[in-house]
Amino acid sequence: MCGIAGLYHLTTPKPVDPLRVERMCDAMVHRGPDGGGVWTAPGVGLGHRRLSIIDIAGSPQPMASADGGAMLVFNGEIYNYRELREELRGLGARFQTDGDSEVILAAWQQWGTACLPRLNGMFAFAIYDVDARTLFLARDRLGVKPLFLAELADGSVIFASELKGLLAHPSLRREVDPLAVEDYLAWGYVPDHRCMVKGVTKLAAGHSLLLEHGKPLPPQRQWWDVSFENRHKGSLADLDAELLHLMRQSVTSRMMADVPLGAFLSGGVDSSSVVALMSEASQAPVRTCSIGFDVAALDESNYADEVARLFATDHRSRTVSPDDFSAIDALTAMFDEPFADASALPTWRVSQLARETVTVALSGDGADEALAGYRRHVFQHGEDRVRSILPSAIRGPVFGALAAIYPKADWAPRPLRAKATFQSLAAGSAAGYARALGVTGPELRQRLYSPDFLAIRGDYRAEQPFEALIRDAPARSGLDGAQYADLKFWLPGDILTKVDRASMAVSLEAREPLLDYRLIEFAAGLPEDMRIRRGQGKWLMKHTMERYLPRDILYRPKQGFVTPISQWFRGPLAGEARAIAQGAGLSRTGWFDSRRLSGIAEAHIAGTSDHGRLLWQLLMLERSLGRLFAI
Repeated sequence: MCGIAGLYHLTTPKPVDPLRVERMCDAMVHRGPDGGGVWTAPGVGLGHRRLSIIDIAGSPQPMASADGGAMLVFNGEIYNYRELREELRGLGARFQTDGDSEVILAAWQQWGTACLPRLNGMFAFAIYDVDARTLFLARDRLGVKPLFLAELADGSVIFASELKGLLAHPSLRREVDPLAVEDYLAWGYVPDHRCMVKGVTKLAAGHSLLLEHGKPLPPQRQWWDVSFENRHKGSLADLDAELLHLMRQSVTSRMMADVPLGAFLSGGVDSSSVVALMSEASQAPVRTCSIGFDVAALDESNYADEVARLFATDHRSRTVSPDDFSAIDALTAMFDEPFADASALPTWRVSQLARETVTVALSGDGADEALAGYRRHVFQHGEDRVRSILPSAIRGPVFGALAAIYPKADWAPRPLRAKATFQSLAAGSAAGYARALGVTGPELRQRLYSPDFLAIRGDYRAEQPFEALIRDAPARSGLDGAQYADLKFWLPGDILTKVDRASMAVSLEAREPLLDYRLIEFAAGLPEDMRIRRGQGKWLMKHTMERYLPRDILYRPKQGFVTPISQWFRGPLAGEARAIAQGAGLSRTGWFDSRRLSGIAEAHIAGTSDHGRLLWQLLMLERSLGRLFAI
């Protein structure tokens, strides 16, 4: 796991100052505290920060190919590199190291861009072809590892693993993209098709880019996709066996490391399944860690303790106060762009705990997206059945009217919060799912914005690209389309961004075995009743893991990491809530209606409405704008 950065001149191959590349890398030293290097040639510069995981004594980067014809900087891990190395040796390749970096170089020289489908791993890398003077950039299938890019006024392209790496280049203009504000308020993060800094782009998951001297910056090329169009026809026993085989294969392949390795253990289905399979494959006790809260309603540590006892793991836990809002500034610096998923805080805390004893930690991320594990998947599945019975000409007016008159009962038990369900049913499948996933809905955003910002936003709505993903998905049902959009939009933008930044902030490598592409492709072909059955999401996975895990772990209600932000803004952060509307930060932008913001803050503090998530979004936006643009 590392950080990479570089510069490439599209026009004249001018000399590159190595100090400029070094400063870009040094801005990300947390991603690679074990060493660094810079290589330059006319028109190109490559930089690297290393966190040593495999072949600790060897594999320095930037790395030259055996014949000197190519140079590589690489962030990530290739889990099948040993098999690829043997195949390439049979084709005449020579190797001087025991790591995976040299295998990527040899694969590129042997197969060119066709090397990508052969790589099983998480990665973002850049390869410079010395003879052709081209730069090839690639990102892994699901977007586990990030890569930011920007084209500068002098005709050069800069890239880095994090936005802060680009910001270290003095020629990058710091201008806010107002449409990123619209995207951020809708989703709680800035998705991969946008960046808060205008002119900066993100290489999309499963995409690559080939830069050539004398040619303009080309469009990104998709090299991997997942299809939900075909269904597996095997029996339950066959599908169960295949899923278990793939899960075992995915977990064991990610247990290779020349440094201490462990796992996050929350006590939920996914992390418990990973720990169970790690324990099966390991001769020594698996090192596990978990975070508990000193508020009983938020604490899951007893479930983590139960799983740790079951598999006799070397378990460490730490209880923290949920009133950990003092870390807001650290989170702002960690993510660069505004990021309002409040589970980032406990993810960072558990990463800190893990890093005390290990350098690599396996997580359970990805199973919910692949196997329909979220409550919203269950609701989408049920709502689509209603949509299939009632035509839109009837459904829209009836449920639209019910949504209009039904109160927004934030205080009520979940079954009584029907307003959102009525709104979703009144809309089509894609629009309904976008509403279920979104944080701040279109109607509220419309009321929050000032007339000037509404004019800037124009006809664009944050939901549009997400709904298009669902409508154009290689899918057979609404559930398929929803999961496809989750994998393409939500997963890289929210979940994987959270895990990457929170773990790398403490120089910890996080690996997600349940995002192995073979497992993802298999899950996409499961019949719907193998994903959702009797109101249970991830049904086949839970059935498969019954041989390892007790029912109270498999079938209890999903909780996940929770941060009590609503309580914060009624207590110790009440002053912050009021300052959002009255302070200078957001007011200076001219984007928001200050009176509306004040009303939202006061209603939340008084307890008549729950606007905790929105206030957290606005607070993180204000702090991020201050860091990025001195607003």
